[in-house]
Amino acid sequence: MERPHHEKNLASPDDTFSPIFASMQNVSEDSGHRNFLDGPSPYRLKPDNTSSDEALKQIKTANTVSISPELFEKLYLTPQKAVKGDLRGTFGNPTPVALIGFLLSCTPLACELMGWRGAGGNGAATLGAYYFFGGMLMTLGGLLEFFLGNTFAFVVFCSFGGFWFTLGSTLTPSFNAYGAYSSDPTKPYEGLTTAGFHASYGFFLLFMGLLCLLYLICALRTNIVFVTIFFGLFFTFVLLTGSYWQGAIGHATAAANLQIASGAFAFLACLAGWWIFFAQMLASVDFPFQLPVGDISHVIRSGSDRLQDKERFSA
Repeated sequence: MERPHHEKNLASPDDTFSPIFASMQNVSEDSGHRNFLDGPSPYRLKPDNTSSDEALKQIKTANTVSISPELFEKLYLTPQKAVKGDLRGTFGNPTPVALIGFLLSCTPLACELMGWRGAGGNGAATLGAYYFFGGMLMTLGGLLEFFLGNTFAFVVFCSFGGFWFTLGSTLTPSFNAYGAYSSDPTKPYEGLTTAGFHASYGFFLLFMGLLCLLYLICALRTNIVFVTIFFGLFFTFVLLTGSYWQGAIGHATAAANLQIASGAFAFLACLAGWWIFFAQMLASVDFPFQLPVGDISHVIRSGSDRLQDKERFSA
């Protein structure tokens, strides 16, 4: 018996690429639906004048191309999970945008905290970067992660976007955050050196450290580089808290040493951040080699996997 025309196309010995689409199942010559395989259609696998590689590029959809959980976690910094729709295949990956916002705010700040080349001033010199890189780009990236269904990245980026906006506004004179502590209204900058300002601002840094500790625990389901970022940030905020509180009680030397140490840990976090940013950019352009990020998503099994095992054993 002669094989139907569409089966010949699928089983042609010259075709090296012939995935089965869901839309091709149960298609027959006598069905009431139009058989797109007999003529030009968006489902045609490989026209005669198209190479297999070109055909693969033309039909990269959610039905034909998938990425490994390791690559997904590298690109989106969150374990892969099923979401409705195909927004990830329609729009670009917002993760690198949020990362570069973080890096171009935190890296200069880390250098300033360590006092490299005479830097200082609590990071006031890079105030604009806190608003337009850290605050704006991280918040934007976080909101876009929300629409892609990446909850962890959404919360991390938006919370740090809020942190950079807070730091920027604290250092902006018109907000009068430190001016309120000055005994002379005509010299608001003196409030930066008062015990009340140091003691009060230390609490904000303390709870930022607590937030980073929670993120650090959650990051154990992602990769080593992301864990390193939160490890560095956790100690950055803890040491900065100590620096401000030591300054509040007049221990200037201890406060300065703790500030330098906090800058060192922030710089460690930034080095890890530059690494994962570069890894994501290489993956985005399909570069011939990729940077490893130390995937550890398989080390701590997901709660859904454990529940499935429990249900399977109890059945």
